[in-house]
Amino acid sequence: MPVSSPVLADGAVVVQAGRIVEIGPAADLEHKYPAARFRNHPSCALTPALVNAHIHLELSHLRIPEQKNFVAGFTEWIAALIDLRAKVPGTGEEAEAAAQMVLRGQHEQGVIALGDIGNTDLGVRLAADFPGILLHFHEFLGRSAKTRRAVQDQIAGADQNRWYTAHAPYSTHPELIQALKERARRLGHPFPLHVAESGAEAEMLSHGRGELYSFLAGRHFLEQPYQPPAAIDNRGSVQYLQELGVLDEGTVCVHCVHVSRTEAQTLAAARAKVCLCPGSNRYLRVGVAPVGMLLALNILPALGTDSAASNPVLSLWREMRLLRADHPEIDPAKIFAMATLGGALALGLDEQIGSLALGRTGRLLAIPLESRLNSAEQLYELLTGNNQCLQPTWINEQ
Repeated sequence: MPVSSPVLADGAVVVQAGRIVEIGPAADLEHKYPAARFRNHPSCALTPALVNAHIHLELSHLRIPEQKNFVAGFTEWIAALIDLRAKVPGTGEEAEAAAQMVLRGQHEQGVIALGDIGNTDLGVRLAADFPGILLHFHEFLGRSAKTRRAVQDQIAGADQNRWYTAHAPYSTHPELIQALKERARRLGHPFPLHVAESGAEAEMLSHGRGELYSFLAGRHFLEQPYQPPAAIDNRGSVQYLQELGVLDEGTVCVHCVHVSRTEAQTLAAARAKVCLCPGSNRYLRVGVAPVGMLLALNILPALGTDSAASNPVLSLWREMRLLRADHPEIDPAKIFAMATLGGALALGLDEQIGSLALGRTGRLLAIPLESRLNSAEQLYELLTGNNQCLQPTWINEQ
């Protein structure tokens, strides 16, 4: 299952020095490479490893879904998270042990790369021991002039090996978003941020009112009197970011639940990336992303689990199932591509992972199949739908 090309029955992958040099019919390749050591994986699907493009490892110990079966809305969850973080240390043995457990689980499920967002250095420490690629982005937020200046001073002298990003349009001053994006452009790294997760975001940005505005104002997070930026077109979060000049092929808009067709066209024109988190969206009751509309505009979204604080099960296999349930009309092959190639594209890793193609990693998955399938459609149906019992095995694991 190369993902970037059609499914190949009785196929093989040739790996040399850890990289794929050819794929094709097994009989042909065995004849072409007589000196190669062949490893057979009968009744298995050979697939690229999965890519979890959005997770918050440092929140792994803050399992709000275990305490609340549901939340009434987005701001209720934010309040619960803020209050919990004030009581439970965000660093230390408990936080690190929980994050390590989540990371081990991700690897066991077949995840080769993750895009981790956090406010501490936990992700940086975990990256050294993860048998894959863990990209850690330190996110910043704050809407006051004082906070903006403090962060700008901090990033001005920061280590260029550290990757920084902004939290969200509603929580981060526009000038700070621009400064962080300019740094990301200069250093050539992706720029993921939460966009249009809640419908209240656009209401706050456009009109300075609504649930999110009231919540942030009540917590004294906003400068008063708060005024939506008059010089910026605020007809939605995507348009807001476009006006700030931060949308391009390196920007990853996470969630994108509340985007209009015009905004989706703006994303496509900017070649910006999108990452969907259906499990978190379902728990927080913020709505369902317009996946069909994005695909129609040739945007292949990535998939992410988000954190244990907003998602009861951190599994990309479950994210695929939920996406299928929310969008039964979407081709299952597209959904599997989101969990592999889409994530690689979002994180700028598509030349290394995300597909079985020339030059990509030879670390791939063998997924046992209980019975022989008769078509690619049946195979994709299994992998994205009835996948609860699938147990992938790593091939060429380091």
